[in-house]
Amino acid sequence: MSTKPIHDEHLSSSEEEEEEEELLTPSTSSSRLHEILNSVSNSVEEGDPEQSQNSVADLIDFLNSVSDDALSDPDNENAKNKAFHVLSQLHHYVCSPSFDEATVDALSFELPKAASRFGGVSDKCLVIAGKVIDRFVSLCSPREMLPILCEALDSPSEMNSGSSYFVPLLNGLSQVLISIQKRHFEQLKTAIPIVVKVLMAVSSEFDNDCTELKDLYDGALSIANSVHSVCIKQEGSVNEKIRALLGLYVLQIMALASINMNFMVLSLQPLVAQLSSFLPYCGLSYLGLITGSDVDRMIGIAFEDDVDEYVSCLSYVKHGASFSVIWGHISEVVVTAAKEDLGALHVELQDDHMKRWEAIGMLRHILSYLLVPWELKKCAINILICITDANNSQRCDEEQTDCTSYMPNLYSALQAVQQVIMFASESELRRNAFDAFKRILADVPTSQRFDILKALIKNSDSSSMIAILLDVVRGEMQKKNCLRPNDNDMNRENKAHQLSPFWSASVLELVEFVLRPPRGGPPPLPEHGDAVLSALNFYRFVLLTESEGKTNYTGIVSKNNLEKAYNEWLLPLRTLVSGIEAENNKGDRVQTTVDILCSLNPIEMVLYRCIELVEEKLKQST
Repeated sequence: MSTKPIHDEHLSSSEEEEEEEELLTPSTSSSRLHEILNSVSNSVEEGDPEQSQNSVADLIDFLNSVSDDALSDPDNENAKNKAFHVLSQLHHYVCSPSFDEATVDALSFELPKAASRFGGVSDKCLVIAGKVIDRFVSLCSPREMLPILCEALDSPSEMNSGSSYFVPLLNGLSQVLISIQKRHFEQLKTAIPIVVKVLMAVSSEFDNDCTELKDLYDGALSIANSVHSVCIKQEGSVNEKIRALLGLYVLQIMALASINMNFMVLSLQPLVAQLSSFLPYCGLSYLGLITGSDVDRMIGIAFEDDVDEYVSCLSYVKHGASFSVIWGHISEVVVTAAKEDLGALHVELQDDHMKRWEAIGMLRHILSYLLVPWELKKCAINILICITDANNSQRCDEEQTDCTSYMPNLYSALQAVQQVIMFASESELRRNAFDAFKRILADVPTSQRFDILKALIKNSDSSSMIAILLDVVRGEMQKKNCLRPNDNDMNRENKAHQLSPFWSASVLELVEFVLRPPRGGPPPLPEHGDAVLSALNFYRFVLLTESEGKTNYTGIVSKNNLEKAYNEWLLPLRTLVSGIEAENNKGDRVQTTVDILCSLNPIEMVLYRCIELVEEKLKQST
């Protein structure tokens, strides 16, 4: 290649008049750039590898210093203009006739990354940076550009550069993917996890700024379009694997966009609708997504035995599966793009308790994740209410259905609904969440229902929630009490068959858990006042019910249990309450003191009634 100094006359052949005027303006940075570019051209032509490497390093250092100056001081217009001027000249250089194959080879690995760093300076720089990347994509083979762009995207030093750094690289990668000629699935399987890693890292840095993230997700969407274009040209198992990979990628993007971008239907709807349009092609249905069966199937096809690889790069696909169905309930445009029928989906879930349990388990991913917008959680709660509709749901036959394998997910789902009950700011959402909670419980066979409630109580650190759960248990006992057989009507075997686990010795464990916590001593007051009051009322209810019915299903009226409750639960609690009252009655009463005493009044009333009842029963037993 003949050595030609890069003069302003050559660089002025711009496509835009404004750019041309700027290029003719002499500056120190312009002169320095000319000098370095000439050095690169000379060293490449002379075939001096060491000098060529040094010249390229000088060029990259210079470009990085210019972009750093502009990025570090966003209000410095001079630095921004300088960056635009330098980047524009660089673009003209890579488009010039002197930019031959040898020079391309020398610069292709480092220059795309350096050019992309200018993307965050201004919108004009973002456009020019994209043109520089496009130029390399047009000059280099896909086999060469794929690792170059993937390395630039996966560079740890650039993860905090902002979304604008990645946009040109993503758009360039989308072009490269379409041009791949061999080993399509393997190449895509390498590139997609890197793209996902970028989206996860960058999205979390922008505090739900839709303006910053829009271009980034547009780039992610362009990757999906490219994968789709590659897939339709393939056949057999390769097509199947790429379709599975595309489906997982789409679900991951669906989740990240829903979590990290401000929840605004109008702004997110176009992206979600376009993502949803891929679902039918990938063989994904709302039923398969909300139950998780389609997700498991795709993971098996795309990753086979490499489960660890899937977990590391596509960890939000189950969230995305639920989000895709939720968005279908929010937007008619989205459900149309997915070619789905929500009415048919609801009927299917209402009629099949196993699929319904699977759907409940999947929605827990949305309800338990703190960063999910409340509007999306509200829709998830509404879906739960719909599919567990008491008028339509086909309740499982408790004698024949074993839901043991579903229990962990149902338990986790109930815990997630609890979070909504406790922390949602809207009273209507809290009420709906509690309604959904009760419906899910009612959908669980009685034999497992008590175990779930017991686990929820023992694993809760909220006094108010423990109180609510104890009230739920009491409600279940009241319902079962109405159905219990009369001693004169059934023999012992039939009675044992009919009795609910809610009327067993296990219920006393719940009272003890609150009134005599595992860590020892009486419960802390007034912090745990709600739970203590509920536990006392619960104990009184069971004791009165067993006494009036002349039964002892729970063992509560046995002498040993009466003495245990009296000496280990009630008397220590009375001592604690009396001490707190005495302490707070000293001196002047401030508002805090009044609040404490008021919170203790109902506890004290029920406590003394329980003590009286136990003392009466103990007298009767002697």
